Amino acid sequence: MIKFGVGLGPRNGSAVRDTERRRSSPKSSSSPAPPEQLIKATENRPHLPNPNPRIRVRIRIPIDSSGMEIDPLPKGAPPAAAAAAVAAAAAATNAPSSKLSRLTESLKLEHQYMRVPFEHYKKSMRANHRVVEKEVSAVVSAVSDAAEAPGEDNAVDRLSSLVSRLQGLKRKLGEGSRTEHLQAQRCRARLEHLESADPENLSEWSNTRLKRILVDYMLRMSYYDTAAKLAESTNIQDLVDIDVFLEAKKVIDALQNKEVGPALAWCTENKSRLKKSKSIFEFQLRLQEFVELVRAENSMQAITYARKYLAPWGSTHMKELQRVMATLAFRSNTECATYKVLFESKQWDFLVDQFRQEFCRLYGMTFEPLLSIYLQAGLSALKTPFCNEDGCTKEDPLSQESFRKLAMPLPFSKQEHSKLVCYITKELMDTENPPLVLPNGYVYSTKALEEMAKKNNGKITCPRTNFGCDYSDLVKAYIS
Repeated sequence: MIKFGVGLGPRNGSAVRDTERRRSSPKSSSSPAPPEQLIKATENRPHLPNPNPRIRVRIRIPIDSSGMEIDPLPKGAPPAAAAAAVAAAAAATNAPSSKLSRLTESLKLEHQYMRVPFEHYKKSMRANHRVVEKEVSAVVSAVSDAAEAPGEDNAVDRLSSLVSRLQGLKRKLGEGSRTEHLQAQRCRARLEHLESADPENLSEWSNTRLKRILVDYMLRMSYYDTAAKLAESTNIQDLVDIDVFLEAKKVIDALQNKEVGPALAWCTENKSRLKKSKSIFEFQLRLQEFVELVRAENSMQAITYARKYLAPWGSTHMKELQRVMATLAFRSNTECATYKVLFESKQWDFLVDQFRQEFCRLYGMTFEPLLSIYLQAGLSALKTPFCNEDGCTKEDPLSQESFRKLAMPLPFSKQEHSKLVCYITKELMDTENPPLVLPNGYVYSTKALEEMAKKNNGKITCPRTNFGCDYSDLVKAYIS
């Protein structure tokens, strides 16, 4: 047995290890490798001289090896080849999944898509219910007072004011009813959109889904006008949540202008749900408002404010409360790092981030934009150690710096079976298109080398090193 290393180029070193060349005879009794570990080429091409069939090379490719010149799929492969290879790998380990089952798995990611309008619908119903309870209770009480009022004219005046109040209630209920109808219409439109997904023709449905994801990203990045124009031009207003994000925009703009009023009003409006989720966002707003009073040197007003709004939080957040109260002694020009940070402007940025998290939690949204989540899901299937090297192919999305940053916290792709992609054709090398090894150690697909040999009278030239040889000098490789 003669061992030799199939080198993968001077830049990347030897990424292929444990390579063997064995000369075997037809009567050889050596036991073959298991079928699942050894891919045997079964097709001979009579129009060109075949590589020596008596030389066999077994290549074991470590899944996480760095510096691989042979692209592990889906690196550098075109989308069609990548999709086919991924499907083949899935079929090797699991039962073949139909298009319908894959669509069903995809629809599981649409939780936010349906929950946001439903939560908005419930919120509108609760608001209308509170208005009705408050107004009806006040009207009933006023009617009782009018009945006991001395004098007919006095009673008529009171009843006239009640009529005006009931008319105002009618207007409020009309507005609330329109809001509820709008949210119900959106729920219906989104259900119909999900039901319209056809496993046999997903292109149009997927295109609409992509536009929804782009609108979601723009809204989260504060590109509200652009998001609205995209939704209007593609007629997907009922499939996106522009009004919900515009509601959040008012609070965010106020916090960026160092105003807590709209944020506190939002907390009051959603007090029961925030309390249920054990949110301390309102407490953080109160602390910041106290700090601003101290910054303005309104010490007495700050103490009064603390007694009214901060004292109720003392039983659960005493440490934070004590730390903030100490600013009365240190003031805004202090050099003490513990208290100086409380007066920094980045505290307002922190409140903006906290509001976004509370807002997303309230409506059942993801904290990250859907676009980032989907991109990271795809990049995690593409990421290999070779992606971080200078020799990363330009076809690989991870060759771009922006995608590299997005994929930085992600794990490397787990490849249970070795997959080779031809450097020349970018096609998957398999039993129908087996890999061939050049004398210099580089590996390319049979299809690519046959076409090259046809054009050059049986001569092969390595596209990466310009090494030349005859087609008959090539060795067929078997992947395990």
